[in-house]
Amino acid sequence: MGIIKKNNKGNNKAQCDLSRTQDTTAENSTENKTTAPTFDGVTGYTPMNIGGQAVMEGVMMRGKKFWAVAARDEQGEVHVQKYSLKSASAKNAWMRLPVIRGVVALVESMGLGMKALNISAQIAGLEEAEEGKDDEERKSAITKGMLALSAAMGIGLAVSIFIFFPAFVTSLILGATSENQFAWSLTDGLVTVTVFILYVYLMSFIPDIKRMWQFHGAEHKVIHAVEKGDPLTVEAAQKYDTVHTRCGTAFLIMVMALAILLFALVPVAAIVSALGVTNAVAVVAIRIVSRLLLLPIVAGLAYELTVKWASKNTHLAIVKAIMWPGLMMQRLTTSEPDDDMVEVALAATRQSLPQNRA
Repeated sequence: MGIIKKNNKGNNKAQCDLSRTQDTTAENSTENKTTAPTFDGVTGYTPMNIGGQAVMEGVMMRGKKFWAVAARDEQGEVHVQKYSLKSASAKNAWMRLPVIRGVVALVESMGLGMKALNISAQIAGLEEAEEGKDDEERKSAITKGMLALSAAMGIGLAVSIFIFFPAFVTSLILGATSENQFAWSLTDGLVTVTVFILYVYLMSFIPDIKRMWQFHGAEHKVIHAVEKGDPLTVEAAQKYDTVHTRCGTAFLIMVMALAILLFALVPVAAIVSALGVTNAVAVVAIRIVSRLLLLPIVAGLAYELTVKWASKNTHLAIVKAIMWPGLMMQRLTTSEPDDDMVEVALAATRQSLPQNRA
C-alpha cells in the first residue's frame, strides 16, 4: 500500500493536504475504537449522492459544498487539493428548472473536469521550489489559455467524430436528400453508437487510459460506499461493483438513445422544401445544424432520466432495462482498481464531505 503524508500549507486558495496513514491492520484497529462510519476524523457522516471523475493518477470528488482532487506524485505520496464548490444555479432559480439544470450541470462538470485534470497533471511538480509571484501569475495565465485551447480542441474533435462523421456515413447509406427522417435518424444514431463503442475500445489499449479506467472504478466503488453510509475504508469500498447508474458513460449512452428519437421528429424535408435547398451538402448541413441546436435539450432530458429519476429508482424493472446498455458500456470504461487507487479516491472523498470544513 502506498504512503499518504499530510502537511497543511497555510490558507492557500487550494488547501493542499498531504496525509499519512498507517498500514491496513493499524487502520482497522483504530476504527474499531471509534464510532463507525469513520475515516480520518470524519465520523458519522450522512449518506449522500456525490459525483466524481478519474484524473491523472488520481480521482476528483465533488460533494455538496466542496470538491477535491487527490493524486499520487512520482514518490508515491498522495496530494489533495480542496476547493469550495460554486454553482451558477445557486443564485439563479431558473437554472434549477428541469432540463435546464441538466445543461447547467453538464457545462459546469466539463469545466470542473478540465480543472481537475490540470491539477492532477501538475501534482508531480509540487515538490519543486516555489518561484516568484510574477512567474506564478504568468504560469497561471498560460495554464488558463492551454485549458481553453484544450477544451475547444476536445469539443471540436467530439463534434467531428460523433456528429459530422456519422452524418457523412448515413448520407452515403441512405442518401443526403432522403425524406424518411426516422430511418435517417436511426441509421445516424446507430453509426454514432458504433463509433463511440469502437473509440472507447481502442482507447482501452493505451496504458495510461487503462490505468485511468482503474481510477474510474475506484471512484465508483467509493461513491457506492458513501451512498450506503459505509465506513470510508479501502476494505469497505472494494466490496462494491465498478459500475454506477449516475456515471458519465451511462449518461452519454442515454444522450445517444434520446437523440435518435428527438432527431427523428425534426421535419428536415419540410425545412429543405421551404428554403428551396436542393444541394446534397446543404441538406446534410441542415441535418447537422438541427442536431447541434437540439443537443442541449437532449442532454437536459438525459440528465433528468439518468441522474434525477433512474438513480433514485434502481429497483424498478423498467429502470434496469433502460440503464442496462449504459451499465454494460461501463465494463469498458471502468476496471478493478488496486487498494492504492481506492485509497486515493478516499482521500479526495474525505475532503469533499460537508462535515470536514477544516
